[in-house]
Amino acid sequence: MGNELLINSANNNCRIALLKEGKLFEYHVEREDNKFTVGDIYLGVVKKVVPSLNASFVEVGYKKDAFLHYLDLGSQFNSLQKAIGMVRNQKGSIGNLNDFIVEPSIDKLGKIGDLLTKDQEILVQIVKEPISNKGPRISSELTLPGRYMIVTPFVDSIGISKKIINAEERDRLHRLIASIKPKNLGVIVRTVAEGIDVATLDRDLRDLIHKWEQGMAQLATALPGKKIIGEVNRACTLLRDMLNESFDAIVVDDKALYTDIKQYVRTIAPDKEKIIKYHQGKIKLFEQAGVERQLKTLFGKTVSVEGGGYLVIEHTEAMHVIDVNSGNRSVEEEGQAKMALNVNLSAAQEIVRQLRLRDMGGIIVIDFIDIKDPEDRKLLYQKVKELLKEDRAKASVLPLSKFSVMQITRQRVRPEMNVVTKELCPSCKGTGKIGASLLVAEKIEEDLHLVLENQNEKHIKIVLHPYLYAFFTKNIFSKRLGWFLKYGKWITLVEDSSMAVTEYVFLNENQEEIEFI
Repeated sequence: MGNELLINSANNNCRIALLKEGKLFEYHVEREDNKFTVGDIYLGVVKKVVPSLNASFVEVGYKKDAFLHYLDLGSQFNSLQKAIGMVRNQKGSIGNLNDFIVEPSIDKLGKIGDLLTKDQEILVQIVKEPISNKGPRISSELTLPGRYMIVTPFVDSIGISKKIINAEERDRLHRLIASIKPKNLGVIVRTVAEGIDVATLDRDLRDLIHKWEQGMAQLATALPGKKIIGEVNRACTLLRDMLNESFDAIVVDDKALYTDIKQYVRTIAPDKEKIIKYHQGKIKLFEQAGVERQLKTLFGKTVSVEGGGYLVIEHTEAMHVIDVNSGNRSVEEEGQAKMALNVNLSAAQEIVRQLRLRDMGGIIVIDFIDIKDPEDRKLLYQKVKELLKEDRAKASVLPLSKFSVMQITRQRVRPEMNVVTKELCPSCKGTGKIGASLLVAEKIEEDLHLVLENQNEKHIKIVLHPYLYAFFTKNIFSKRLGWFLKYGKWITLVEDSSMAVTEYVFLNENQEEIEFI
């Protein structure tokens, strides 16, 4: 089992889960009412110029004005404004840039008041979605991403991804792009273009040029705040950026979305069309794949680490703080130093997974278990850097301090993903909240195994809530029957409606509560 992309559509939301070897690594929720997606291009109007910040606030249709800094105008801002003027005044079309006369680049150290005035119309692209009480962050350095390349209007350069390290391949791609690229259009070749033939690259480039021409046609009559060029939906964006040989399956549970994705993949990667599947089972897609359970266990304040140990994750306005704890990991088995290193290395994997899963951005401070050996510190630092290479968001890592604290800054482009892991308690009619009851049944089975195998109890009675009683006893081949076949002992279950749904008690043959060792 490699990578799986599961797409669930319900209640005007599209939920997307990326699984690696069955483990949830990324989770996205796309709402139909979310207009301001990263990559969307809008016709904005300057509402306020702030010389002290060398920035301006631009109205793009959101309840808060978007923020535009001088450095985000882009070197070819004058050319962009000239193009907008030509289109808006019906003086010509600039869809085809071959005949367009590019204006000189703006001064890198210039002042925003020299270029922008109140009520001026400008084209802007969303680079950060609205977060908390802030409006979107925008840029006038427009880019159009495709499967194999990213194009930038009004520049005439060619860039190759640094991850393509073969010199001959870099030279081949540069020559191919130079032969098919029109004038006044910059191209950045993506990593997935390695080994791709010229016909496929040309088709991708033509699609992006067509997208630009359509946007310019809309600009002629668009009202301020109108979306000029829109990104594809989140599912297609993920496929465009991530689809590779490691993907085993793309499963969709909505017929219309299945058809759209199949058609999109047929365009960008025809050989991958066969891995797209339509889910028609009686059990819901996310339930069947174990995603719902993982969501309940992975978004809480406390997260378990494989092999022992756990994380405590706190979110504040300024930063995210993660504390690493050894939990019940035995020191005697490996020694203090070895234990600390092993827990920290396991925790590093879970931490990087959590960063991607929750889309945590900004400053992240991690308090690892104390490590004194400089080589062990270096090993942990290199491990975190290596794990972050798989993250699509840009991140910078600092080595551990003498207090074993690591600092990470991670690109923040969307609001942090948050999943409620508390649910209303049936016992208190909604007056309080409890941890997800989904896990209680599993905990009972773990405790039962511990009692029968390690403590050698002969007659066991479990007192529990009626919901749990029904869960273990329903059907002919119930879970309780499974226990009998596994352990050779019949377990007595007693309903007690006075107990909360997460409460249970193990009693021995003397009706005494069993203490777990």
